[in-house]
Amino acid sequence: MAEPKEFLRISDLHAWYGESHILHGVNLTVNEGEVVTLLGRNGAGRTTTIKSILGLVGRRTGQITINGTESVHMAPHQIAKLGIGYCPEERGIFASLTCEENLMLPPVIASGGMGLDEIYDMFPNLSERKNSPGTRLSGGEQQMLAVGRILRTGARFLLLDEISEGLAPVIVQALARMIRSLKAKGYTIIMVEQNFRFAAPLADRFYVMEHGQIVEGFTSAELSNKMSMLSEYLGV
Repeated sequence: MAEPKEFLRISDLHAWYGESHILHGVNLTVNEGEVVTLLGRNGAGRTTTIKSILGLVGRRTGQITINGTESVHMAPHQIAKLGIGYCPEERGIFASLTCEENLMLPPVIASGGMGLDEIYDMFPNLSERKNSPGTRLSGGEQQMLAVGRILRTGARFLLLDEISEGLAPVIVQALARMIRSLKAKGYTIIMVEQNFRFAAPLADRFYVMEHGQIVEGFTSAELSNKMSMLSEYLGV
């Protein structure tokens, strides 16, 4: 088997919001085509880590290498053009636009993005609601829309922040199918997740964060041996 290709390397990453020092020397790697989940309690630094990858924090130091490009001194719009799609926890749906107008809004940043038909195949609910304004969509439909929107752009590296939070089990199952499908297509994905039951069967590797640092990293094969440690850190 070929050696996995490293896609992302974060070395000694520190990040601040104003005077607040949030990340204290984060180190992690993600290989091309991997699904990696960041676990940890609220406030552990998981969302700040993915925002730091995008340059969406007040200040950051250290190294962030994305597919061979050192990006820590790049502006967010330049970083996005490296082929990154971000689905924030707050979703960011435009209420006054229809479902389809929301899907069409982001610019294409790379070739190979999904067409509307492919997105509607993945999320049939969106096809049925394509002319509905954003405010009329359920929470689950808004989450599907937020994910579908970044798939159109051609991004192949996805940062997904709490996409299963507060959603009905049937929607969570649809999102799990989507992640398996994207993984099969070779997408590289980092997920921030509180829902351990959702994340556990999907991820290739896990990093546990606490107090702005990585405290443990392990593979899916090691998961069963790590449950007592996870219980201690996460209360799962």
